[in-house]
Amino acid sequence: MQIDPSELGAERIYRLMTGIVVPRPIAWVSSMSRKGVLNLAPFSAFTFVSQKPPMLAISIGRKAGVYKDTAHNILDTEEYVIHIADTPLMTALHESSVEHPPEVSEVELLKLETVPSERIKVPRLAAPPVAMECRFHQCLEFGEARSRLIVGEVLMFHLRDGLVNNGKVETEALDPIARIAGPRYARLGEIVTLRAVFQAPKSTD
Repeated sequence: MQIDPSELGAERIYRLMTGIVVPRPIAWVSSMSRKGVLNLAPFSAFTFVSQKPPMLAISIGRKAGVYKDTAHNILDTEEYVIHIADTPLMTALHESSVEHPPEVSEVELLKLETVPSERIKVPRLAAPPVAMECRFHQCLEFGEARSRLIVGEVLMFHLRDGLVNNGKVETEALDPIARIAGPRYARLGEIVTLRAVFQAPKSTD
């Protein structure tokens, strides 16, 4: 079949694309408003864009012409934490996607424990296996919906003991949650290891 996106509205295209671009990693983002409210929300349009310095990108859309609290908070304070959640946190991650007024803290509502960050004022969640303290770097807007691609530099990595072996993260031990279309999530299936192929070094270090 063929589908012409020019004949579809933004919502229908979104449903189509989120069913095609799968599975997607989830950035579970804590941010703080100017009034000190700790916000928490998941974003599955998420990837890394630079290794030196390490930079991560998340895409944040609008609803009824209004950007989500996370976008406002990051642009206002320029600090936030991106977490990678594992399977035991799936329900909490999903529930944090409920849209609340800006004065409501999802962290408090879900009774999630936090610990102070090392380099920024925004606290990080204690439970996730990975947390990355970020400082805002750049914001780009795309499309008619003016989705905001927010890029931030990672100032500090926090990883659960036992996750890193020889400098690499043990993916099975991480047990990350992936997003598919709708209110549906996935876990890692079978991991297939193929032969290593030659690649030029990415750097001299």
